[in-house]
Amino acid sequence: RNKLLGMWAAEKLGLSGPAAEGYAKEVIAADFEEPGDQDVFRKIRKDFDAKGVAQTDQQIRKTMDDLMEQAIAQVKAG
Repeated sequence: RNKLLGMWAAEKLGLSGPAAEGYAKEVIAADFEEPGDQDVFRKIRKDFDAKGVAQTDQQIRKTMDDLMEQAIAQVKAG
C-alpha cells in the first residue's frame, strides 16, 4: 500500500519517472518511524502543504484506506 500511496502522492506533487519512484521509497521508509499509519500520513501531509497540494486530511486518509484494499486484492490475486 505504501508504494501505491507514494506513487499517488508523487503524481499530486508533480513528480514522475525516477523522481516518483524515489518519493514512493521515502513514503515506504516513513512507515518505519512508529507503529501505525500516522507517520506515513504526516509525511504526505507535510509534503502536500509544502507544495500547496490541495488535499484534505480526509481525502488523504480515504486514499490510504482505498489503496490498502487495492494492495490486499493484489496480494490475494498473486
